Amino acid sequence: MNIIINQALRDYIDPLTTQEYLALERSLLKEGCRDALVLWGETLIDGHNRYAICQKHNIPFQTKQNDHFQSIEDVMLWMIDNHLARRSVSSFQRGVLALRKKEIITTRRKEKSSKEKAAEAELAAKEPDPVSVETREEIAKVAGLSKPAVAQIEKIRKAATPELIEAVRAGTVSINTAATIASLPSEQQVAAVAGGKKELQQAARQLRQPRTPKVSTEPETAKATNPEISAEHAVNAPISELERLRAENQALKAQIVELNAKLAAAQTHST
Repeated sequence: MNIIINQALRDYIDPLTTQEYLALERSLLKEGCRDALVLWGETLIDGHNRYAICQKHNIPFQTKQNDHFQSIEDVMLWMIDNHLARRSVSSFQRGVLALRKKEIITTRRKEKSSKEKAAEAELAAKEPDPVSVETREEIAKVAGLSKPAVAQIEKIRKAATPELIEAVRAGTVSINTAATIASLPSEQQVAAVAGGKKELQQAARQLRQPRTPKVSTEPETAKATNPEISAEHAVNAPISELERLRAENQALKAQIVELNAKLAAAQTHST
């Protein structure tokens, strides 16, 4: 049997993690290949990992044909829907797949002639597409996610480094945290990932903190008589400003101690 591996199709769906691959290998060695590999002609379109493991260990397998495709994009759409139907797919992967589906459909509609678009619109009026992915709300529905989650996944796809994407795929970091970290320059993203889960969470917390410090409206004379004002202002100040205000606060406290000492001495002298 001649089976062709299309590199684009094999790489289209995110690869299994090392743990997932090993678990699949153990299952195939123990129970055999129970699910048939799916072919489009001679091209493998579903079961790439199973095929590789079966070849490695000489495990028998069966195949079945699916000839209802006219193009490679048809196959990709089928692969997306096939994976979205699986419970084991993570939330991040579901969002990525739904966004890929949107990209294919959007590109196709741009390439269609006006006549084809009119015919499609007429058909859609009679039979609405149940899995339309025109809007973020529809993408979220297809992926089974919330609209904010879809927006975060879009941001991760556009701005995250490969290291950060791998971290969210592996479950080391949440979608929410990864989307926040994606705001950083690439080198800082890589450094945060290298630091592990705690470093990623700490970096995200710092980014979520208000960046504009609260500016005290109290006059300088008020600070001089009430050092607590400086301390309160310091809480919301940036690090360099914070150090200056701490030093200022200590100086004001020293002045108060000195004034209290002089006042006590004056009271003693008057008596």
